[in-house]
This record gives sequence, structure tokens and C-alpha cells, in this order.
Amino acid sequence: MTQRKLLIPFHLQPAHYVFAGVLLIRVVVLARLTLSPFLLPTRGDMHFYDDWARRIVSGQFTDHLAFYGLPGYAYLLAALYKLAGYGPFVPALLQALLDAGTAVLIYKISVAIFSGTGMRCAQIAGLVAAGGWAVFVPAQTYAAILMPTAWLVFIFWLILWRIIRQKNAPGRCEALILGLLVGLTATAIATILFLIPLLISAIVLKPAISNHSQFRTRISALVLLFLGAAAGTSPCWVHNCLVAQDRVFLSAHSGINFWIGNNPSANGYPRFPPGLRAGQAAMLQDSIDAAESAAGHSLKRGEVSRYWSAKARAYIERHPAAWLRLLAVKLRTVWSAFQYDDLSIITILREQRVTFPGIYFGLVAAFALPAMILGWKTAPAGRWVTCAIALQMLALLPVFTTERYRLPVVPGLLVFAAFGLVMFFNNTAAAKFRPALSYVVLLAISAVFISWPQRDPSLWALDAYNSGWQALESNNLALAEKKLAVAYAYVPDNSETLFALGNLRLAQQKNDNALAFYWAVISIDPKHKGALNNLGVIALDAREYANAETWFRRAAQIDPANAKTHFLLAKTFLGEGNLNAAQTEIDAALRLKPDQPEFRALSEEIKIGPP
Repeated sequence: MTQRKLLIPFHLQPAHYVFAGVLLIRVVVLARLTLSPFLLPTRGDMHFYDDWARRIVSGQFTDHLAFYGLPGYAYLLAALYKLAGYGPFVPALLQALLDAGTAVLIYKISVAIFSGTGMRCAQIAGLVAAGGWAVFVPAQTYAAILMPTAWLVFIFWLILWRIIRQKNAPGRCEALILGLLVGLTATAIATILFLIPLLISAIVLKPAISNHSQFRTRISALVLLFLGAAAGTSPCWVHNCLVAQDRVFLSAHSGINFWIGNNPSANGYPRFPPGLRAGQAAMLQDSIDAAESAAGHSLKRGEVSRYWSAKARAYIERHPAAWLRLLAVKLRTVWSAFQYDDLSIITILREQRVTFPGIYFGLVAAFALPAMILGWKTAPAGRWVTCAIALQMLALLPVFTTERYRLPVVPGLLVFAAFGLVMFFNNTAAAKFRPALSYVVLLAISAVFISWPQRDPSLWALDAYNSGWQALESNNLALAEKKLAVAYAYVPDNSETLFALGNLRLAQQKNDNALAFYWAVISIDPKHKGALNNLGVIALDAREYANAETWFRRAAQIDPANAKTHFLLAKTFLGEGNLNAAQTEIDAALRLKPDQPEFRALSEEIKIGPP
């Protein structure tokens, strides 16, 4: 009998084909990425995580300060680098597997929710939804790059699948495991904590497995859920409280995020107020410098976070009407078809033909909203998905929206969009015109709401600016010229766009034009370190040592921990023949970056002295 059971053929199910198909697409995208100049991150949040992971691998497990940036993904990358060697390919391949798993969850959730309307319709809807995820361009992108988004999306919908699949409330063991999973994921992306109310609802509202001691069972499950979440987040709060001796729960950067989302110039997207540069590492450092400058002394990172949180709360308290209008704007940005990708990596990889052509958020959301409304009554299990989408959106309202922040809701939107389309065609074929007409009317309203135009020119300039900067770093000067010209047309008075154009002119060896752009930057932002350094470099190349020293001194005053500025000062003093000052500056540079070969070479040159 046992031998006969072993000989029973294994039949592939639709979920297996979904997994294989989506995985194939993700692996092809990854293969294309490896042949492009974008595999190794050079800037932005991807570089931030990569650099942090490499420091961990080198033995720098902590700087004995509270985390200023969520550490979970950086430590995961470090573990993968340690096991498989340095390189983004293995982490991206693992993310491709997770993303294919997300497609399977989309299919299974669709079948579980809509099987009451007919198994065939539910399966077709599930396949359409999973196919939508396969070609969803932001999903293709974030599965291939060094960002924790694919992990969050998979775990988010794995938890939802567990809630929807079971008719009964989670038991003690499952509550503990789900809480632990939420907590661990929160060490990389904190918004998943907003799923805890959904898990509480599942424990309280779903029928218990046994009628015996229901109240005690639910209470103990709730306690274990919170214990699991506390244990999952413990790597953060234990490190911050015991190692750094700072009262920070997850990361001390929550305060600056709250301020960016709630200040007089906030617009629902991560618009950085004056004094803060874009990019995770630069923004975090600027936020620390600004808080310490306001306090007049050094601060713990938790104190920095509380400084920015206090500023945001003060704005809300003093301008309640403006803040309510801002909340309305945020709600619109969350559902807008406008794509705000702060990394612009979606556009870059699509233009470079790394990712496949496909669909975007606006199309999916427009078709999903009518089905969410109509399905509330006809498919009760879908309410869990609707609530999960609402909770994720709610998590963004205190801060801001970007494409990667709203990506976790897309699987749920695809589930509803596919079901709505299938039911519309079924109703039309069966001559049930009333429900079909209701769907069309709601679809028209949804399309108008979601496609409402975005008129802020600075938002339209973002992709062109980031694409131009990336082309400049890749030495594709022709493409950089084209992209930065578009960004400049949108925002001619933006300091970062002017700085990028100055760098482009410098790469083109048009120093006079570069100087004009850098002077324009300084007139807008007198403390722009990049422009000050580059003005110094131009003066140094022209052997105008006094001018070069002036520019480099100003840059060093703003950022004394910048090793490159000390290196450039050392070169300036060497050119002047001031060997003692040159040695002092190169020693400072070596203390900050002792492994830099050019720093060591210049130090030897200074010690030898002039010929």
C-alpha cells in the first residue's frame, strides 16, 4: 500500500504554474539587471542599506548609538553577504522567490474570498490577479533591487492569507508566531505594525476552535500576540535601551519622518524642508546637525527624534485647519495615479529595458475601488482585505506617500480589480445589466478620482532629475544633458538640479558654465557642501590656492567629518608649500577613512616634501 501511494503521480495545480511563471519573469529581470550598470547601488537608499551591511560584515556591528534607520534589512543583507559572498545577486534572487510566493498568495486569497460566487470565476479572477502582479512594473523593480519592500509585501499577505484561510480565531501558538513575524518585519519596515489591529480583530471576532473557556483562550492569544511582537522587535529596543542607553523603540529617524510629513511645506510626498538633503544617509545626518545646532550641544539620537516630533506637533497644534487640509491632500496622494518614486529606479529600469512593460498603480486602483464597494456585501471574506488596505493607507497618513510605501496594498487591489472585471463580463454575458451598469458608474467615478492631475512641477521633475543624475554617474553625458534639461525646465530654481547641471558642465570640461551653476546653487543654499567643494576643486585646478582654501574651509565648517574635504585641503596646502598644514589635514582625512589609497599616497607625498 505504501509503495502504491508513492507511485501516485503528482498533479500540478494552478498555484504551481503561477509561482513558476512569475519567478521566470523575475529571474529574467534580474538577469537583465546584472548586465546593466545598475546592479551595484551607488547612491540613494539602496546604497544606504548596502553600505550598512558591508560595515556589519567588516565587524562594525554597532556604533553604540540608537539606530538611525531601521536595521532589519541591513543585518539580513550582512548575513547573506557573509554566507554567499558580497554581491546583490543572491539577495535579489531570494526576493524573486518571495515575489513569486506573493503571486501565489494573491491567487489563493482570490479563490478563498470569491469561491462563493463560483469556483471557476474565483480561479479565473485569481489567475488574472496573479498575472497582474507578474507584470506590475513597480513589483518587478523592487523585487530586483536592494530594498526590503518585497519582504514586507510577502509577509503582509502571508499574514492576511492565514487570517482569511481559517474560519476560526488564531490559537495561542499561531498568535505568538504571527506576532513574532510582525515584530521581526517591523525592524525593517515599521508600517507592518498597523496589521496588529487586524490580528486583534481576528482573535476577538472569529469563532473560537473550542467553546470551552473562550474568554480565557482569546485573552491568552492576545497576550501572546503582543509578546510575539515585543520579542520580534527586541533586536531594536534592546540595542537602543541597553547598548546605546537611549529611549528609542525601533529607530530614532521616526521624528524627522514625522516632521517631513507635517510641516508648512509638506505636500503628501517626501518634500524635504530647507536644510535637509534628499537621500537617506544625507537626510539623516542633516537632521542630526540641525537638531544639535538648535540645541547648542550634542544630542542623543532619541533626543534628535523628539526634537523633530515636537516641531511637527507644534505645527499641527498651531495650524489645525491647514493640517486637516494636508490630511486630505495626503489621502489624495495615496490613491493618485501619479507615481512618486523617490528613488526614480522604476523609471530608470524601465527606460533601460531591464523590466518588462506592464501596468501601474493608477490602472489597478481604478478597477479595484468599484469591486471593493460592490464586494463588501457579496464577498464577506474580502472585508479582511479591504481593512488591511485601509490600515496600510492609514499608516502613511502621519508621514508621506511613495510608490514603495503603497506597494503592499497592490496585491489586495489586484484581487478586487480582477474579480470586478470577471463579474462584469459574467453579468454582461448573462444579460444582468443592472449590476454591470453599477460597476461601470463606480468605475467612471473611481477613474476620475484616481487620475486627478498633479500640477506641482517639482514632482514631475523628480524622475528626470534622478535619471539625469544616474546617467551622469554612468558617464552617459548625452542622456544626462537630456534628462537634466527636462528637470531644469520644470524647476529652474531648484538647488539640486542646478548642482547636477554644474557637475555635468564640469564633466564636459566647461568650467566657466559650471562655475555659473555652482554660484547659483550657493545663492539659493549658502551651505550646499557639494557646490562649495566643487568651487574649491575648480580653484585648485586653476592653482588659485587662496580661493580653494576659502571654499574648502567653508565646506569643512558645515561637515567637519567629511574626509574628502580634508583631503582636498591637504592638496591645497601642499600646492602652497605649507607642509605642516597639509600633514594636519591629511591626518584628519586618514582618521576618518584610513583605508583610502589616495589618502595614503598623498600622505607619503607630503612626508617626502617638494622635489
